[in-house]
Amino acid sequence: MSLAAAPLLCCALPLLLGGLALGLGGSPREEGASRSPAGQQQELPTVVIAILARNSEHSLSHFLGALERLDYPKERISIWCVTDHNIDNTTEILREWLVATEKHYRHVKWRAVEEPSSYPNELGPKHWTNERYENLMKLKQEALSFAREQWADYILFADTDSVLTNNQTLKFLIAQNKSVIAPMLDSQTYYSNFWCGITPQGYYRRTADYFPTKNRQRLGCFAVPMVYAAFLIDLRKEGTAKLAFHPPHPNYTWAFDDIIVFAYSCQAADIEVYVCNQERFGYINVPVKSHQTLKDEHINFVHLIQEAMVDGPPMSRSDHIYTRPKLLSKMGFDEIFLINLARRPDRRQRMLSSLLELEVEPLVVEAVDGSALNSSDIKKLGVDLLPGYYDPFSGRTLTKGEVGCFLSHHYVWKEVVARGLGTAVVFEDDVRFEGYFKERLQRLMEELEWAKLDWDLIYLGRKQVQSEDEEPVKDVRNLVVPTYSYWTLAYIISQQGAQKLINAKPLGKMLPVDEFLPIMYDKHPNQDYKKHFARRDLAVYSVHPLLVQPTHYTGDAQWLSDTETSTIWDDDSRKTDWSGSQKTLKHSRGHAGHSFRSAARDEL
Repeated sequence: MSLAAAPLLCCALPLLLGGLALGLGGSPREEGASRSPAGQQQELPTVVIAILARNSEHSLSHFLGALERLDYPKERISIWCVTDHNIDNTTEILREWLVATEKHYRHVKWRAVEEPSSYPNELGPKHWTNERYENLMKLKQEALSFAREQWADYILFADTDSVLTNNQTLKFLIAQNKSVIAPMLDSQTYYSNFWCGITPQGYYRRTADYFPTKNRQRLGCFAVPMVYAAFLIDLRKEGTAKLAFHPPHPNYTWAFDDIIVFAYSCQAADIEVYVCNQERFGYINVPVKSHQTLKDEHINFVHLIQEAMVDGPPMSRSDHIYTRPKLLSKMGFDEIFLINLARRPDRRQRMLSSLLELEVEPLVVEAVDGSALNSSDIKKLGVDLLPGYYDPFSGRTLTKGEVGCFLSHHYVWKEVVARGLGTAVVFEDDVRFEGYFKERLQRLMEELEWAKLDWDLIYLGRKQVQSEDEEPVKDVRNLVVPTYSYWTLAYIISQQGAQKLINAKPLGKMLPVDEFLPIMYDKHPNQDYKKHFARRDLAVYSVHPLLVQPTHYTGDAQWLSDTETSTIWDDDSRKTDWSGSQKTLKHSRGHAGHSFRSAARDEL
């Protein structure tokens, strides 16, 4: 029988607990978890995990991978799962995972309904109609009823866009001894899975508590009016018997929305709801707008995967789901260079993984390690300091790290010319990608071609030093003429641009590479430096908003700079650090990157 035509399918598991019936065996609710004979370790409470999936192909492998890695005995977990109205491979993925894992769980109950694939009057798969809300509420009520019938101690509702990377999450939530409790989830923006305020009419109310909670400036478990996406209900507590998703409470007049209906139900039952943020529990994908597509949702989720690689812990796919090989490309460029120090394999691996998610194939260039060069080595390479150069903030001269950085970029420029590459992208290994990176970059290249713009180098990430507005480029969206800028995080370079940089013979009059570039496009404020470079006609532009940012800034716990923390270029005994440097501080103008527009359920 096909799942599409099947009624509720039950997959009864082998009796792993020695003769006990499925569920808790009828132990009184007020007694809590089932008891073990004297002298034996007490069994952990039983939990039902409720999974409702629709068009979740983009996130299912990571979502299910996180569930299977929870540090909790699977023989104490039952899975309740329903999927319907799909136009992607959600059903096939769930079937594959359940076939592989059902033998480990206490009980599995699921069904798949493939027809119809949409709701009446639905404008697209991300459009929420009243019929869709009602169906979701009925399904959540069905899951809640199933857990009660099984005499489960808890039910964990988990949306498939919520990935619980912390394998201690379930144990942590249970230990808090709350009726309804949620782990705070991180996202690409300020969006999360709780509200701090709600009006008497059921609308979002802005409060002073949200950002300190979301940013973990205050830590703990806090009473809030609403949680969603991932939350645990303690079914042993007397008050939770009154909780319901459908039908809404007889006095309910708020919006017809499952999360608001449940928030009202908690209020009516006089049950406090909590969100906890002491740990990094996992991630939640920013919802797309109702007019957007499954492709947009996939792009959002890829960005969330990349953010998790930076902030940690990273997401991991399920071991039981086949993943199609990615089709890697150069995004239309002749080469994509990734500069990485051999002694920073962690950065290399993160960048390779991040680019893999974008289906981009880079060429790794082993960076010149300035710390491994002594003063005589540097002289043999023909390197000499630009007369009069000093760091404008710390007052120090060039560091060995900056020498290595310059030599690494200089090598790439020579490769571009030697190989006759028309265009190339250059990445350093401490890059954080913005959302829609690949799509926005490809659109930029198409518009450059259409506008016939003559360009040598285009910043994809930088730090604008002055705060003045920059001149937009006619006929090319999101492109400006940059003023004095720091950083060489990522840029596009043409063969003509690389040749100009090489022709300037910069090694014999070296300063940091991110100071050299503004000289070459004639925007450096120091006139004395510019006198040493007669031809300063590099045609430079910058994307705006930026497409990449640094992974970390000065003062961040994980910040590390191989250019700032080094030794002076010609004196091995003089060590430097970041104190006094302004280059690696966060933008004074704030985050300039792409931001997701808020969705209907966004705190913002």
